[in-house]
Amino acid sequence: MNEAKAAATTVDALLARIQSLEAQNAVRNTIARYMALCDVPVRALQGEALAALFTGDAIWEGIGPQYANKFGRLEGPAQIVAMLQRYLPPTPHFATNTHFLTSEHIDVNGASATGRWIMLQASGYVDGKAELIAARLEIDFVPAAHDGGATWLIRHFRTERLFDAPWRVNPAQGVTA
Repeated sequence: MNEAKAAATTVDALLARIQSLEAQNAVRNTIARYMALCDVPVRALQGEALAALFTGDAIWEGIGPQYANKFGRLEGPAQIVAMLQRYLPPTPHFATNTHFLTSEHIDVNGASATGRWIMLQASGYVDGKAELIAARLEIDFVPAAHDGGATWLIRHFRTERLFDAPWRVNPAQGVTA
């Protein structure tokens, strides 16, 4: 292989690595915005909407013995957001709700990516009860068409409850949902 060809191959490999890293970061940004919009009290990002995080043909589904029946399979942003809104203010459900993601693994394969996380959800309910929930998330993403791939959208969200445990909430004083 001549020098020019080797240099072009090196540049192409570096560009592919940069694109993969940018895609991973875009996936992280999307899932972080999703979790922030699902937290209570609402500290939503200015102008953000849950529906904007999903593709037009998105699927959101609960899998496994605890979530398959509870959530089932929802298709399209309208169904997904309608289900999520049942748990978010102004609906009286959570007094406090915070999501933590860990054990991240993101695979980028060209114009698609799959992210896997363990999610810890710390929830206090309006009835005074509280619980800690762990779930396995597997989420497929694709680049948004409107911005040249700077934003990646959720195409298929799968959640499986791993365990739950009671806990005690000490709510912050003066914070409302």
